[in-house]
Amino acid sequence: MSMHEEKAKALFMEGYNCTQSVVLAFCDDMGMDREEALKLASPFGAGLGGMREVCGTVSGMMLVIGHFYGYADPKDFEAKKQLYARVQDLADRFRQINGSIICHELLHLEKGARPAPQERSKEYYQKRPCPELCGIAARLVDEYMEENPV
Repeated sequence: MSMHEEKAKALFMEGYNCTQSVVLAFCDDMGMDREEALKLASPFGAGLGGMREVCGTVSGMMLVIGHFYGYADPKDFEAKKQLYARVQDLADRFRQINGSIICHELLHLEKGARPAPQERSKEYYQKRPCPELCGIAARLVDEYMEENPV
């Protein structure tokens, strides 16, 4: 298990949302301020603000990948094309392991379910695959970056 994988899982268990857990695991590597990273990642938890759409761990992976491989020039179509290929590759890797990149599918919830944030408890953690998903997302980023040095 990689350091980032362990860290992402532990951060979720501390109460951070799924996206925050993945991004914060890489915060030092990105040279980002911890509070800034947490705020930036905060809206993506629970499948984008609790809408249970794209899994927050997948969003976290993409925020990290964007930091390292993203583009800034809107006219640089080649960089955009390369980034989108990276995003699609990572999403496919996650999907192959977990069967989906969609939060409500991963949690076996009805489509359109928008439950309110819940207090974290032992029962909460027992019924959620989220800590494991955080770890998998962080591991996939590590593997991708090892295969594709910046």
